[in-house]
Amino acid sequence: MLNRRLFLSACSTAGLASPLLPGVLWAMAADKPKITAELIDAAARVAGVSIADNQKQMMLDGLSDQIEASEAIQKLTIPNSVAPAFVFDPVPAGRSFSLANGPMRLSSLPAGDVPKNIEDIAFLSARELAELVRRRRVSSVALTEMYLARLKRYDPALHFVISYTEERALAQAKEADAEIAAGKYRGPLHGLPWGAKDLLAVKGYPTTWGAGGFEKQSFDEDAEVVKRLDRAGAVLIAKLTLGALAQGDIWFGGRTRNPWNPAQGSSGSSAGSASATAAGCVAFAIGSETLGSISSPSTRCGCTGLRPTFGRVPRTGAMALSWTMDKLGPICRSVEDCAIVFDTIRGPDGEDRTVRDLGFEWNADLDWRALRVGYLKAEFERKPQQEPPKQEPAATPEEQKKREAERTRRAAAQARRDYDRRYDEAALEKIRSMGVKLEAVELPEFPYGAMEPLLVAEAAAAFDSLTRSGRDRLLTEQDADDWPNEFRVARFYPAVEYIQANRARMIAIDRVAKAFAGFDVIVAPSGSTQLVVTNLTGHPALILPNGLRGADAPKPPEGNTNLNIGGPGTPVSLTFLGDLYGEAKLLAFARAYQEATGFHRQHPELAG
Repeated sequence: MLNRRLFLSACSTAGLASPLLPGVLWAMAADKPKITAELIDAAARVAGVSIADNQKQMMLDGLSDQIEASEAIQKLTIPNSVAPAFVFDPVPAGRSFSLANGPMRLSSLPAGDVPKNIEDIAFLSARELAELVRRRRVSSVALTEMYLARLKRYDPALHFVISYTEERALAQAKEADAEIAAGKYRGPLHGLPWGAKDLLAVKGYPTTWGAGGFEKQSFDEDAEVVKRLDRAGAVLIAKLTLGALAQGDIWFGGRTRNPWNPAQGSSGSSAGSASATAAGCVAFAIGSETLGSISSPSTRCGCTGLRPTFGRVPRTGAMALSWTMDKLGPICRSVEDCAIVFDTIRGPDGEDRTVRDLGFEWNADLDWRALRVGYLKAEFERKPQQEPPKQEPAATPEEQKKREAERTRRAAAQARRDYDRRYDEAALEKIRSMGVKLEAVELPEFPYGAMEPLLVAEAAAAFDSLTRSGRDRLLTEQDADDWPNEFRVARFYPAVEYIQANRARMIAIDRVAKAFAGFDVIVAPSGSTQLVVTNLTGHPALILPNGLRGADAPKPPEGNTNLNIGGPGTPVSLTFLGDLYGEAKLLAFARAYQEATGFHRQHPELAG
C-alpha cells in the first residue's frame, strides 16, 4: 500500500483537507483543475518520483490531455460486470494439463434410516443427504422445509440470511420429488437445499453485495453458477450474507456470527455461507475468495471449503472485486461434498474468458498413498523473532500505559499462536502415521505482500463510480482499513506501479511453480504466508476442520470479535494445497485425512 502519511502530506502540500479524487493529479479539485507545477510536486510525492522544474513545464499539456481522456472514460458508466481487456493466466510457460473427464466415482454408503425428528439429519454431509433423497427415504420438500425453518430460527442470533428464496425453493423441491419418483434422477445434488453468497445474481430477488446503498439492487438473469446448480436439481433456499462488497463479516444488516461462539464474528467475506453450513441450515453453500474469503470463514466456522484453481469456475453474474484474483467455490461439511459441487459448477460458459476447459475426475477411492506430498516446513516451524532488548525513550504516564497495553496484546497473540501450533504439529504426525512420507517444501523468498495493492487497485476500478459519486459513505464500515478509504488510497497507485507489480507476479508464479514441481499435495497452516502466495499464483486450496480448541485455550480479550481470535471450544483448520488444476488429487488426499480424523463430524450445539 502507498504510505498513508505520505498521502496526507501530499494532500496538505496541495492545500487540500479532504480525500483526493480521482487519481494522482486529475482528482485534485472537484471542478476541472488547472494543472500547475505545485500540483505536480504534490502528486510526485505520492508517486515516489522526483521531477525537475524544467520537466514539469513539459508535462503540463500531456497531463491536461490525460484529464480529458479520464473524463471521457468516466462518462461511459461502466457496470461492475465488464472485465478489463486483459485475461490473467496463472499457468507457467510450458505447462500442460489433462483434458480427461470421467464419471464421478462416489463413496459407497449404507442406506441409512431417517429418524422420527428430521432435524436429526441436519448436519449430515451432502453426500449422505443425497443418498437419502435418491432412495426416497426423505423428500426434497421435507428437507427444504426443515432447512428453511432452521434458517429462520437461528438467523436472529447468527445473522446469516439477507433474503429467502422460499417460493422458488418450494417449487424446485416439488419438481425434484416428482422427477425422482419418475426415475429421472439428475445426480447427487438433486433435491438438496443450498445457499448462495449474495454476490451471485438470482433473477427475481435482490442481489445486495452485502452493502449499504445496494439493498434493492437486482439483475434480470441468474449467475452461471446458479444456473448450473438449477440444472443439477439443487434447491436454492436463501441468499446468504457477505461483508460489504466482499470485505469481512459486517454487512448492512449487522455482523454474521460464528455458530460455535455467537459472541464472535464468523469471519469473511463468505460469512453467511460458512455460518449457515456450520449451523446445519443448508446442505452446502457457494462462497467466493479473492484473498481469504473462503479460507477464513471456513476456519472460523469449522467448515470444509474448496478454493479452486483460478479460472476453473465461471464468475458470470457474480460481483467483481478483482478480475485477476476472484474465485468461486463450495463451502460444505465434507471433502466429498466439495468434489460433488465443484464438478457441477466448473468449466467454461463462453462468457468468463479466464475459464479453461480442463478435466476433472473425482474418484473417492483414488490411491492417495501413491501421491507425492510435501509440507511447508518453515511455516509449520515459524517461531517468534527474538528482538534484543532496547532502551526505550522516556515516556509520559499515558505513553507508558499504551506501551504496556501493546506488550500485553503482543504477548496474548503469541500465546494464542503457540497454543494453536500444537494442532498443526499433531496434523503432521497424523499424516505420517497414515504411511505418508512428507517432504519439506519452502516458499521462495519474494515480496508477496507488495503485490497485494493489485487487488485493491482492481477493486477501486470495479467500484469507481461509488467513490466518485460519494455513495461510498453509505457503506457500514468507514475506518482506515475499510473499502471507502482503501478505494481512495488506491487512486494514487500509479499505473506504472500496477504494471510493475503484475510483472513481479509473473516472476512469483514461475518461482512458486518450481518450488511446488512434482508435488500433488502440499500441507500448510491455514493462516500462513501461503494464503497470499497461492491467491496470487492461482493454486487451489482445500481448507478443512482440524479439531476444537480445548477449555485451556487462551481466551480472546474481553468484548473482542477479531476475525483471527478463536478461544475455547472454537475450531482450528488445516490447509491442503494442490497443483494448478489438480483438484482431483488434492480432494482425494484431503478426504483420506478427513476420514482418518473425523473432525468434520463435530458440530456446534445451537441455542434455541
